[in-house]
Parts: sequence; structure tokens; C-alpha cells
Amino acid sequence: MTDTPPAPLILVVEDEPALRSDILEELQEAGYRTLAAQDGETAMAFLSGITPDLVLCDITMPRLDGYGLLSVIRTERPDLAATPFVFLTAMSEPQEVIKGKLQGADDYLVKPVDYDLLLATVSARLRQVNRIRGQQNTEIANLRRALGGLSGGGGHPVLDLIALGVVLLDGEGRVIHANRAARDMAQDASFFSIRNDRLRASDPDCDAALHRAVTDMKEAVPESEKVTGVMLHGTEHSISALIGTLETPANPTPEDPQFALFLSPPAQTKKVSEKLLIDLFDLTPTEAHVAALLSRGARPSEVADALGVSPTTISFHIRNLLHKTGTNRQTDLIALILAGPMVVETP
Repeated sequence: MTDTPPAPLILVVEDEPALRSDILEELQEAGYRTLAAQDGETAMAFLSGITPDLVLCDITMPRLDGYGLLSVIRTERPDLAATPFVFLTAMSEPQEVIKGKLQGADDYLVKPVDYDLLLATVSARLRQVNRIRGQQNTEIANLRRALGGLSGGGGHPVLDLIALGVVLLDGEGRVIHANRAARDMAQDASFFSIRNDRLRASDPDCDAALHRAVTDMKEAVPESEKVTGVMLHGTEHSISALIGTLETPANPTPEDPQFALFLSPPAQTKKVSEKLLIDLFDLTPTEAHVAALLSRGARPSEVADALGVSPTTISFHIRNLLHKTGTNRQTDLIALILAGPMVVETP
């Protein structure tokens, strides 16, 4: 008999007691688990011990406001990078929406709250996260099968054909092999380094999150399809790291890898085929060109200048890109573009 997974956990951060109570009641009646905080500082204390599936947060609050909480989560909690963050606000001015979006907010709900819209928004955001995670799990499962036969070093050279950085780890988390892309990234040391058979993230918080993720994988059910991920921050850019278990022989030796770490190369070092983007995501040529420029690290304003159009036009193209790729943030869009169509290097 398969255990039923727990209902999604929604963290509600709202300083008005009556509104907070009403929101909690609506979410609980819809079948969600809930946790309530009266301000951002209280929410951060909760987040030290729990991982919510979605954060629903007011903007104007005492002590730490919504913008402050969002900034802390997006910069200091790489393990929550995929957790949707939805603002509750009495302000509907475009500049307020833009400010939140630039900081990494996923959506807005305007007060007074329409509870049908609230439930629909929560459900939609959770479905998007599940879809993205499902795509990642499928890609990792395929890579697991491809790497499952690697033992004794015989198949390792083929990993140098993969554009993703691939690091193979033993059961203790020691590096057995790093492909060419991973070695290049480690030598640059902007995001991580490899010393004495250990991979260490350059940012201390990311390093702690990375080692927690490896520990979690070691404690997972043997041969499980579990995948976990963290973000590794550099001075100006970030890269995503996914960790998956590998199929191992019945009697593994110290040379047999048990885990694989997949690292997305920095956007500025990776070329994207616009034709392939058109075929994969049914994009128009202009949308594919916008996506390619964004994947190389260009800001929307720089894309507008490069194409000779207004920022409003670029915003329209980005909305279409998010819709067609099933993503909800520009960072997720870029990660999907970089991790999907360019997994294998071409001459």
C-alpha cells in the first residue's frame, strides 16, 4: 500500500489577525496544511525548521516587511529557490508589482482578497512547481539510467561530451570523477571548487545547503528516484545544482559512483540554438531570439535596446515565453532553456 503524500504546506504571513484567520480557514477547508506568522521575522524563525510548499505574504508589516522577507529568502535560502512566493497587497500600482517581480515574487493578490482567486492562484502555482519538478525528475532519471553502467572509469570519458557539469560521488560524498565542464567550472572557482576529492561551494550558505542535500541523498531509500537541488551563488551569477542517486551494482566497490551532481553552466558561457528553441517550445523567431539573449545574461532593457523595441514589447514577449514554457519566473525560464535543449555539446 502506497503512503499518501501530505497535503501542501502554505505559510501565511499577515499582520492583520482577522484577515490572517480568514485566509487560514479558507486554505484549510480546501485541504491545505497551514502555518501562520504575523510578520517577516516570525516567518524567518519558522523557516529555520520547515520547508513550505508556497509562501503567501503581506507586503506592509512591522519589523520585517514582505519585500524584506522575499529578499532574505531569495538570497540566503537557495534551498527555497523553487518555492512560490505570492504577495498580498492593498497596492495595485504597476511599480509595486514590478518591484516585487524584480525581487523574485511569483504572483500578486490584491486586497480585499477574493478567496476564489486566492485558491485558484495557490493551486496554479503548486501545479507549475510540480510540473517543473516532474520535468527535472524525468531528465535526471534518464541521466541516471545512462550513467548507471559507469564503473571502474571505463565510461567516464563520454561525460566530457555533456555540456552540463557532471560530478560523480561515492557513498561518502567524495568526488570520484568530474567531467570537463565541471572541471572548468571548479578551476574558475566562481561557484565551487574541488579539493582533496571534496566539492565545496564558494558561498558558505550554499556550501551548507549542498552538503545537507548530499546527506539527505545518503539517507534516502536505496535505489530511489529522489532528486534534490540547490542554487550555487557567485559574485554576479548563480548556477543550479541537481543531485540524483545512481543505480549501483549489488556489491558496489569504492570506485562505483552512488550519486551524480548535475551543474548548469553559467548563462554567459553557453550558446543556445534558437532554431531548437522554436521546435521545442513552439516559439516565434522573435521569442526565440529574446530567450537566447536572456539566457546569455542580458537584462530585459538590454534586450529591448538590442532589438530596437520598447521595454513594454519585451515584457510582452517574456510573458509569452513564460506561458509557453510553463515557467513563472525569468530565472526558471533561463534555467529551463539552459538545462533542456543544450544538454549535449555540439561541435
